[in-house]
Amino acid sequence: MHFVTIMERIHVFQTPVMADGVVYRAEAWGDQRHDGHFEGWLRFIPADGRQILSTGRETTQPNRGALVYWATGIEPVYLEGAFERAVGRRSSAA
Repeated sequence: MHFVTIMERIHVFQTPVMADGVVYRAEAWGDQRHDGHFEGWLRFIPADGRQILSTGRETTQPNRGALVYWATGIEPVYLEGAFERAVGRRSSAA
């Protein structure tokens, strides 16, 4: 049996993340795993067209509703830390 997953944007945060004079829109994304659980991560989309930054998996939840609950509870300070993790991932991949 082949299991197809579809990544989906779960939440768009109202508070932008600013770094080095660039404004980033933060979004929570998710995907269902083969075991039925949902993984969530964050993406940061720059307003100036630079490369989109993504964290690794930030959470694993038992269902989509729990993933939405996680995403909607994220505070701006968490986004700042997640942004730093995403920048670190880009740096280590280069």
